[in-house]
Amino acid sequence: MSLAIQWFPGHMHLTKKAIQARIKSIDVVIELLDARLPGSSANPMLAELTGDRPGLKLLNKQDLANPTQTAAWLAHYCSQPGTHALALDASVAAQVRALLPACRALAPGRGGMAKPMRVLICGIPNVGKSTLINTLTARRAAKTGDEAGITKLEQCITLADDFYLYDTPGLLWPRIIVAKSGYNLAASGAIGRNAFSEEEVALELLDYLKTHYPQALQLRYKLADAAAFTEEALLEAIGRQRGALQSGQRVQLQKAAEILIHDFRAGALGPLTLETPAEFAQWLLAGQQLDAQRQLKKDAIELDRKIRFKQIPRPGTVSQ
Repeated sequence: MSLAIQWFPGHMHLTKKAIQARIKSIDVVIELLDARLPGSSANPMLAELTGDRPGLKLLNKQDLANPTQTAAWLAHYCSQPGTHALALDASVAAQVRALLPACRALAPGRGGMAKPMRVLICGIPNVGKSTLINTLTARRAAKTGDEAGITKLEQCITLADDFYLYDTPGLLWPRIIVAKSGYNLAASGAIGRNAFSEEEVALELLDYLKTHYPQALQLRYKLADAAAFTEEALLEAIGRQRGALQSGQRVQLQKAAEILIHDFRAGALGPLTLETPAEFAQWLLAGQQLDAQRQLKKDAIELDRKIRFKQIPRPGTVSQ
């Protein structure tokens, strides 16, 4: 596994500042998550920005996720204080309508013209926030697209006479310390294409799928025993089966990787979830420990630099 994938375009700095300025007047914070990777798509920076505001976690794209794992993630989030969680498909109006009463339940003291509900909606890029808003408003209020970073400006949307929704651009965090999260986010489409190698992401995806969903690979790509393959052999077999060949009948691995990632995003492999609450907790702990070690090394290098700098006589002085 190489260094963790990183992607933090300039407009995300502006989003962070906008949230910091807006949060003082907000009653409930909605965080839209990808139901296939709820832990990886939850922004750790958001908790720092929003403080103790009540939160509603929305697991979007539930139709693409494993229902058993979605239930586990809903239970995980609902067990947290001041938090409720729902699973939905952002394009289905009947499911999306549940948001308003869920928000009102989290802030029962708000409502009516004197105390209107003010809700902030956040989420990583390409998680379906614009689709959700368009479904809520029954019109094209927000731009949508299968590309990270479509929304660039904050907007206020009136959902009822006493219910205001503040939309923000998709927000990742400055540094992803959980390497597996970086790969899962890239596989889902949350990270810009220039920030990662499709082949590397495909290999990481296959490493998880061959263990947890071998039947999905076997059915989609007509393989005998996916669990018996190495990730490299699986990617080559997928490329060969789907005709991603170059001269000499060699497999074009880049093309094979693009096919796999596209199939995952489109749900062609069936309902899949790339992490359980327990798995993500383990990855996060390992990432935090590694990050702490890196910081200690960085601090030691900086201390050594300062000591060495002080040992060098300043220009115009005479050493004793």
